[in-house]
Amino acid sequence: MPEPVKKAVSAFTKKPKTAEVTAGSTAVFEAETEKSGIKVKWQRAGTEIAESEKYVIKTEGNKHSLRINNVGKEDDVTYAVIAGSSKVKFELKVKEPEKSVMVPPAEASPAPTASESSAPPVKSSQNTEVASAETQPEVPLDPIGLFVTRPQDGEVTVGGNITFTAKVAGESLLKKPSVKWFKGKWMDLGSKMGKHLQLHDNYDRNTKVYTFELEIIEANMTFAGGYRCEVSTKDKFDSSNFNLIVNEAPATGDLDIRAAFRRTAEGHDEGAEFDFSSLLKKSSFLRSVNRGEAKSESQSGVDVWDILRKAPPTEYEKIAFQYGITDLRGMLKRLKRIKKEEKKSTAFTKKLDPAYQVDKGQKIKLMVEVANPDADVKWLKNGQEIQVSGSKYIFEAVGNKRILTINHCSLADDAAYECVVGDEKSFTELFVKEPPILITHPLEDQMVMVGERVEFECEVSEEGATVKWEKDGIELTREETFKYRFKKDGKKQYLIINESTKEDSGHYTVKTNGGVSVAELIVQEKKLEVYQSIADLTVKARDQAVFKCEVSDENVKGIWLKNGKEVVPDERIKISHIGRIHKLTIEDVTPEDEADYSFIPQGFAYNLSAKLQFLEVKIDFVPREEPPKIHLDCLGQSPDTIVVVAGNKLRLDVPVSGDPTPTVIWQKVNKKSDLVRINDDSMTPSENSSDLNGDNKLLFESEGRVRVEIHEDHCVFIIEGAEKEDEGVYRVILKNPVGEDKADITVKVIDVPDPPEAPTISNIGEDYCTVQWQPPKYDGGQPVLGYILERKKKKSYRWMRLNFDLLKELTYEAKRMIEGVVYEMRIYAVNSIGMSRPSPASKPFMPIAPPSEPTHFTVEDVSDSTVALKWRPPERIGAGGLDGYILEYCKDGSTEWVPALPGLTERTSALIKDLVTGDKLYFRIKAINLAGESGAAIIKEPVTVQEILQRPKFWLPRHLRQTLVKKVGETINIVIPFQGKPRPKITWLKDGQTLDSKDVGIRNSNTDTILFIRKAELHHSGAYEVTLQIENMTDKVAITIQIIDKPGPPQNIKLVDVWGFNAALEWTPPQDDGNAQILGYTVQKADKKTMEWYTVFDHYRRTNCIVSDLIMGNEYFFRIFSENLCGLSETAATTKNPAHIQKTGTTYKPPSYKEHDFSEPPKFTHPLVNRSVIAGYNTTLSCAVRGIPKPKIFWYKNKMDLSGDAKYRMFSKQGVLTLEIRKPTPFDGGIYTCKAVNECGEAEIECRLDVRAPQ
Repeated sequence: MPEPVKKAVSAFTKKPKTAEVTAGSTAVFEAETEKSGIKVKWQRAGTEIAESEKYVIKTEGNKHSLRINNVGKEDDVTYAVIAGSSKVKFELKVKEPEKSVMVPPAEASPAPTASESSAPPVKSSQNTEVASAETQPEVPLDPIGLFVTRPQDGEVTVGGNITFTAKVAGESLLKKPSVKWFKGKWMDLGSKMGKHLQLHDNYDRNTKVYTFELEIIEANMTFAGGYRCEVSTKDKFDSSNFNLIVNEAPATGDLDIRAAFRRTAEGHDEGAEFDFSSLLKKSSFLRSVNRGEAKSESQSGVDVWDILRKAPPTEYEKIAFQYGITDLRGMLKRLKRIKKEEKKSTAFTKKLDPAYQVDKGQKIKLMVEVANPDADVKWLKNGQEIQVSGSKYIFEAVGNKRILTINHCSLADDAAYECVVGDEKSFTELFVKEPPILITHPLEDQMVMVGERVEFECEVSEEGATVKWEKDGIELTREETFKYRFKKDGKKQYLIINESTKEDSGHYTVKTNGGVSVAELIVQEKKLEVYQSIADLTVKARDQAVFKCEVSDENVKGIWLKNGKEVVPDERIKISHIGRIHKLTIEDVTPEDEADYSFIPQGFAYNLSAKLQFLEVKIDFVPREEPPKIHLDCLGQSPDTIVVVAGNKLRLDVPVSGDPTPTVIWQKVNKKSDLVRINDDSMTPSENSSDLNGDNKLLFESEGRVRVEIHEDHCVFIIEGAEKEDEGVYRVILKNPVGEDKADITVKVIDVPDPPEAPTISNIGEDYCTVQWQPPKYDGGQPVLGYILERKKKKSYRWMRLNFDLLKELTYEAKRMIEGVVYEMRIYAVNSIGMSRPSPASKPFMPIAPPSEPTHFTVEDVSDSTVALKWRPPERIGAGGLDGYILEYCKDGSTEWVPALPGLTERTSALIKDLVTGDKLYFRIKAINLAGESGAAIIKEPVTVQEILQRPKFWLPRHLRQTLVKKVGETINIVIPFQGKPRPKITWLKDGQTLDSKDVGIRNSNTDTILFIRKAELHHSGAYEVTLQIENMTDKVAITIQIIDKPGPPQNIKLVDVWGFNAALEWTPPQDDGNAQILGYTVQKADKKTMEWYTVFDHYRRTNCIVSDLIMGNEYFFRIFSENLCGLSETAATTKNPAHIQKTGTTYKPPSYKEHDFSEPPKFTHPLVNRSVIAGYNTTLSCAVRGIPKPKIFWYKNKMDLSGDAKYRMFSKQGVLTLEIRKPTPFDGGIYTCKAVNECGEAEIECRLDVRAPQ
């Protein structure tokens, strides 16, 4: 009696239960297993859950838990937990949160509820609206957090776009918050911006809300997962998690990778994702020429491989040229494989596709279906078997499917792959597409001096990428490393020129397979400008003298000379050099210091000179009472006007005398005769109020920017950092009881000019433009000496100076610009003080030029009312592209040009219709683009609109001048070109009879005639004659076509004689020779026992033969094939009776024996052995059996048949029986039985298998 089957026991002692939670909260499910160490899996809607920030999976001993954070409505599904063979299902029910109404203060407006402001908008290209439509983020919900609106979970289809939005309240923030977007735990998306990822932000001044957006473009499956948005300010931090689900796109049909080998008209799309640029180097010229041709459009739906498969090899090159296939060697290899694959496969029910494509870094699955579910397969890469190594290759067998998964594809995986089952193979090719390398930060223009170091820098989208550097279109190679140095630093690429020369000026280009960047280098000779020269000084004894000058180059050194001799610094004389300023300071001036001082910059022919005058103070006897006196003549220069540079310090020493000591009053005379007084502290307002205008206030200034210092014998008027407002007339008044004295001093403040207004751009050409501007409104008090012009590219930040010598005019022609690049200009005004601030930038402009005139403009054909013209595109099109052509004509003797076609034409040929017969016309054509019209290409001689009579004549191809031989079933396509005008009449005859239009196709054109037969038959053989007739002029050609077929078998085959080891045969030629000469016969023999045929004679020409070297005692049959140009006949003539080769001598008669019966019932010669194995590792059970006839084997587990279970594999080899159990679990333990059955009986044997959990 069989043992009863035990009921399976659950592996769980505590099972998770269905729970109901509120949206936005956390759900926790717990489970306990009988034993610790059991591997537990959690599933969501049938899919295994991977641990992330949203799903937290924990295992502690035999306790297991699943925590779901930030529960959303999409989490309302069925979940399951699996341990071994036990599976427990449970549900999570999500309910909406209750709406809570906030009661605002009486003065404040009501705030939005939580449901109104918690859902942000998530924009998707599939119009999936995840957020609430009533979102009004006016104020943050949480006073501690920063978010007004948090990004929510989103869902998108592969190839679609989606945008996540976060909003932050900015009312209480002093500056813009810092926002970072992350994928997973650590991947900062700020460094991943590019084609598929963009970050945007803006600020609404009305609501005082910052909006930050993460836009995902053309999503793919790898974008799915958890994301995080972090916001931080000076003293606050907040973050929000959200998820992105990417669904697979619906199937849109099989992708024809073979179309990548075609040169089609649609190929001009530069941004196409599917591009085998490494296989087919398509010419952009071909794309532009083929654009719009109907021929290419009609061929786009043609299966070229089907045409090639049916065509003879002699037509391959013609078909490849017709359909734009350039890789002929690859075409022949693929065509050979296709023909091999046409044979019916017995091992495969579904083979690999001809080719696959995958992006670099992605994974791909190659799958076949085999006829035998137990069949073993091998995977080969470039003929070498693929071995299991880490996680790179994964082999799977699911039923009759065999799957090879290749993870993290690289360029090394671009190879040929084969799946081998027995003797059959399935072949495919894998193309790994490398993403284009983009230039994320372009080159910038540079201007340097001779001998300076130049460093061009750009940034690309991939680290360590290979780029190409060019100078004026010529590639800079490694052989020139003594001049140029190339450097890579991560994504940054550098071109370094250590010591630049004038010859290094030009345009430098960096190129990748995804972009180009151009920058200009201008190398100028060294020039030195003097911004401030040294000035003459007059100083008194013990005072300080400072000579100061400023030059344009801060690296220039120099020497100071005193009366031609170099000044040596000491404790009293100091020389300093700080930046562009050079100073000579002399402390405690003595009469010996009076001299001529000069500064000479090293390396330049400059000499800046000034004179130091020593002022001696003479003391004269002064009477006791002396009226006040102002001594202004002691300054050594005109006392009327004092000029000071804005920002500099003005110190005016005014010697005074008088006894008793006079009172000093300083006044500034305004334009309205108002007086502003600056007095010393000894003076009170009441003393002088009668001398002042009643509307002014007395100012007592002994400190500050404008002040007066009073001394016993002089007073000092000081202005710190002179400004334009300080300009005017200053009056100094001296009073004492004896008298009064006064003097007026005019102070003039000069400054750099105001910036000019933005320049205007005109007369824009291919690489030049004219810049115009107006003088500045204020010249700074000094005449404008000239102007400095700068330019930059629109997207760059570096301005480049265009002139070193000052421009005197108000217009300038800028040159050496790059066509198609957007530029901006700005201007500086320069006077003797310095250079103004820059003007506003001009409006952006682009240098662009019209194309050159079209080339090869000729007349193709003329009739009584039409003229056909053709031409080629211009040699230079330029950055403006080509919009089309204008075609015009003019009658002979007239000057009026009439458009020949309405509007522009993009084609390079045209047919002008409805012309008057006999008119003589001139034709001209112009190319048009954004910049305007090109020069005109003109046909010099007038064209007469009149049909030209031309004699008919055939141009018979060389291969048609001899008999054209074709096989039955082949296609006949005869093209015969001819000449003749007007269009001739064409007649085809076969053997003097008119051709049947149902059987033969005839197509005639203006230049050729075509005879077309889809499938040739024998009756199509014969002499064809074609006649060309124009009025009474004719021309004829004759063509002979021979259609051949395989011959019939030979007739009347006879076995004439047999002797010794020889046999003589005779036959007659076949009745049907296939319309071709019989080239010979093939004679074969076969032993009667095996009936395996062997060739005796090949290409044998006679109709009789003798077959020798036959084996004694054997009987032979003979057969004969006939052969012509088509090959061997389908059938052979075979001898009716065999030829017996007699043995010589006595004949042996073998004795008769009774046949022995070897049958026996099955018997196990080696038993099954009880086993105990570890779960998760493949194991086998083996035994040996004997029996005749060979017994059938059956395996059972606990009396249940295992033959239909894919988990088990059964082998039988030389009587040894093996049962393989794949990755057993504790559930696979039990009693296993092996049963052998044949005609004579049956036998069975069993064992026990225990499966232990791993420790």
